[in-house]
Amino acid sequence: MWNTKSVPILLPRAQQEELDKIEKHIKSSKDKENAKPLDKPEQFLYQLSVIPNFSGRVFCILFQSSFTECMSSITRKLDILQRVCKALQDSETVKQVLGLVLAFGNFMNGGNRTRGQADGFTVDILPKLKDVKSSDSVKSLLSYLVAYYLRHFDEDAGRETCVYPLPEPHDLFQASQMKFEDFQKDLTRLRKDLRACTSEVEKVCKVSDEDNLQPFKNKMEDFLTQAKSELETLESQLSSTHKLFLELTVFFSVKAKAGEKEVSPNTFFCIWHEFSSDFKDQWKKENKIILKERLKAAEECFRQAKEKASYSVKPKHASGI
Repeated sequence: MWNTKSVPILLPRAQQEELDKIEKHIKSSKDKENAKPLDKPEQFLYQLSVIPNFSGRVFCILFQSSFTECMSSITRKLDILQRVCKALQDSETVKQVLGLVLAFGNFMNGGNRTRGQADGFTVDILPKLKDVKSSDSVKSLLSYLVAYYLRHFDEDAGRETCVYPLPEPHDLFQASQMKFEDFQKDLTRLRKDLRACTSEVEKVCKVSDEDNLQPFKNKMEDFLTQAKSELETLESQLSSTHKLFLELTVFFSVKAKAGEKEVSPNTFFCIWHEFSSDFKDQWKKENKIILKERLKAAEECFRQAKEKASYSVKPKHASGI
């Protein structure tokens, strides 16, 4: 995040003593034919020193660059959060997977009147599916779930067009690392720094003469107008994303941990990240198995077609008998 205190450190400005020496050299060599010119570093420092309100201008320009980067970073994170939340709440494939989990759970608990007729389940059981083994301990409930889903719900199973049915583990992990308090702090700091930049622009414009006012004035005024609008939009996006997330936690009946005012993204998405990671490992394996089966079936079909093509019936000729 932008820190206004770091600006002076970034400015390559000469000390007054250095400037005095440079100016003295320029004056003394002004009318001399073979005068030794300034080296490039000294030329650069001198050129900076003659720019009116140099520090204020650089502060504003650097903040403009930093502001854009910070806004982009926050926007990317909120986009990930929104995408993951919407997928978990609205995706048909997610609903199909969860429906299978419920159906398999009820089937396995069929002899139990209480647990064998459940209408739902808590999401914290999802990462535990891999630990439920078959009687011969060869298959897990998770591997069976993935295989059943691919073979009964996904027409593209085993093909390159097969689409992963859950949010990507990487997105879920990123979502689990986010905190709404941090977003709020970042936006508060940005708004504070934007006010400081606005004040600095006004100061520079006030003390600058007409010859040195443009294009700085117009460019910075355009930036400030756009920045204020973008910041308001981002604050609105943060609010709507926060609301969407809280609705999702209610949708899945997830409760806050002890000491939490509300369910945190870490509490909620860590569960989904672990489940999605395990699911994807099995999903890749099962897709490879289905692909091999498809290839084998295609080879067999080709072999039969080839045999049929090579088989010919000779016509029966009438004999004299």
